[in-house]
Amino acid sequence: MSEYIDNVKKYAADADEKVVAGIVKHLGIALKNKDSSLVSCSDKSELDRVRDSFLKKKLALTDADAELDKAVKEVCETMKADRQKSRVTFYYLLAQKYGKLTMFG
Repeated sequence: MSEYIDNVKKYAADADEKVVAGIVKHLGIALKNKDSSLVSCSDKSELDRVRDSFLKKKLALTDADAELDKAVKEVCETMKADRQKSRVTFYYLLAQKYGKLTMFG
């Protein structure tokens, strides 16, 4: 768990550990596989999946796809220094952007 918290704190210094734990719980088995525990910003189908499964389904956002895609791209840009982008951190930053962190903590 500490590796997830440490990674999130690189981008959100005041990250809530309960929220990080909630995101880890939400992702569950996906974190067991190295490939699915990361977000590939160069893979359009991956970014569409983040938009549809996380932003629309989990966070229940109803913004236009173009707006949601823009938010996903912003997080890609924020995390560009990391060659391997942690899905937990990626989702934390998206939830934070939309004021939805309380859903996980």
